[in-house]
Amino acid sequence: MRRQLFALAALSAAVTLGAATSSAAAGPVWQETGTSHVDSLSGSQGLASRADGSLLYRGLASVPLDLRVKGWNHVGDPDIARGDVFDAYQGADSATSKMFAVTTPDGKRYEYVHPLDPGEKVNNSFAAVSPDGQWLVSGEWGDQNRLQVFPAPLLNPSTPRTGGPLPQAPQITLDKPVRDVQGCDFVDDTRLLCASDDGSRALFPEDRPLLQVDLEHGLDGGPVTGHVSSLLALPQRSVCSGTFEAEGVDYDAADGTLRTEVVPPSVCKVATTVYAYHLG
Repeated sequence: MRRQLFALAALSAAVTLGAATSSAAAGPVWQETGTSHVDSLSGSQGLASRADGSLLYRGLASVPLDLRVKGWNHVGDPDIARGDVFDAYQGADSATSKMFAVTTPDGKRYEYVHPLDPGEKVNNSFAAVSPDGQWLVSGEWGDQNRLQVFPAPLLNPSTPRTGGPLPQAPQITLDKPVRDVQGCDFVDDTRLLCASDDGSRALFPEDRPLLQVDLEHGLDGGPVTGHVSSLLALPQRSVCSGTFEAEGVDYDAADGTLRTEVVPPSVCKVATTVYAYHLG
């Protein structure tokens, strides 16, 4: 009888602990709170929130003519830090460098060119500036075990004041691979949210997942490990059928709004859907 009572007590404790652990692990979740639409030609590649709450969009038509002439034919998901706009540019598949442009509030633009390191892909999918304004995170296409880190152009004192070369800093090494990350943004010093255009469900259960990357510590110019988890599948809703494309991500720290972009298929791709979320 004593043995049965002991077993019963142990089972009860295990169930209680398991329930508490499950509840703690669940925590707040991102809940969809609204949708809007933007012209894909000028807004399908990404978005960033300004200090006044308005949104900056980037699309194919956002590439200035002078940069297009230089070979920079693609702009990625942007970011805004200290009032400066950070854009990630890439060129043709044969390019040997990528470029980050910084546009100041008074309209001056400075170009920072990064020659590709051995093994580095030409893709320059997004720009995400750390909350302290000192580091810029970007990413490549395909299957990756890292996010790239650079000193934040213009804001980091190690970078030239009016544009110039931009070396790579020690990277964020991910504890599990990610695929086709289109955009990331910082939530705080040690957490990024990223949109993956991976529809295979091979790496994560979700189709086109919103990923969370938790850093072991804030970026400081040294290597850092990031723990990757999948939060939810980005919506794929449209009157058109076919393949959707996940694009940019923005987190507005002022009001806690997370926004993601998804481009619908077929003729519906002329308008990109922007989904808004809040923690609930």
